[in-house]
Amino acid sequence: MTRVAAVDCGTNSIRLLVADCHPDTGELIELDRRMQVVRLGQGVDKTGRLAPEALERTFAACREYAGVIKELGAERVRFVATSASRDAENREDFVRGVLDILGVEPEVISGDQEAEFSFTGATKELTGDTALERPFLVVDIGGGSTEFVVGEEHVRAARSVDVGCVRMTERHLVVDGEVTDPPAAEQIAAMRADIEAALDLAAEAVPLGEARTLVGLAGSVTTVAAIALGLERYESARIHHARISYDQVREISARMLTATHAERAAIPVMHPGRVDVIGAGALVLLAIMERVGASEVVVSEHDILDGIAWSAP
Repeated sequence: MTRVAAVDCGTNSIRLLVADCHPDTGELIELDRRMQVVRLGQGVDKTGRLAPEALERTFAACREYAGVIKELGAERVRFVATSASRDAENREDFVRGVLDILGVEPEVISGDQEAEFSFTGATKELTGDTALERPFLVVDIGGGSTEFVVGEEHVRAARSVDVGCVRMTERHLVVDGEVTDPPAAEQIAAMRADIEAALDLAAEAVPLGEARTLVGLAGSVTTVAAIALGLERYESARIHHARISYDQVREISARMLTATHAERAAIPVMHPGRVDVIGAGALVLLAIMERVGASEVVVSEHDILDGIAWSAP
């Protein structure tokens, strides 16, 4: 048994998992799991740099996480950084800040590595479920990128493409520095065309059509699931392994893209940091389901963070 801490720093959020890993049994016992929306990727698509205020929000979260890691006595810490820090010219400022606070250097991983971790985290529990057909297609819809991974017990093919809820929102739904409330039909059409082009790229490396079970990860997917389930508060246990139909995703996507900011914010399970980006995230999920012909998506609360934890011992 090894007590590990895994940190996943993405474009929109930074998350921590402290867990005991039992390699012999394949069991991961969660001790602490938490998330903060820090928007590290704020403006990166336009400027190519991490904004000072985004860095400070991220470092403040790291200081909180450092206290949790010390209190729980994690023996090993692995910090993985994804799309935003991969793209930024000033990523060394980010690396130095994390090293000073947590004592470990963030690993700015490739999209392929990101996909491997996501697949491991999402499917480790599912491989024993004989009711689910293989191969799995795992899709991790992040803030800046989306990872596509096809595999059975192990990864067979993977591709990361630059569409995510934050990147699509900033690229298509922001006018004069403000998110359109709600967006115009031509904005949504342009975003959909961008997503379809990214799916074409993903399909060059990943046999999307061979997938028999679609597994969806990350905040856009879990938020859509929570809305579909009609939850009054976020309940991880009910969301984990929920099966959400294509019709539900289509209805929620349309609703999120026609609602005002206030209407989206009033949804009980909506995290404040997702209010402006959930429309784009839901549309990415819908486009994926249509491309692969999926009648449902199996939602997993276990994702890249769990995969990072498994890689730490």
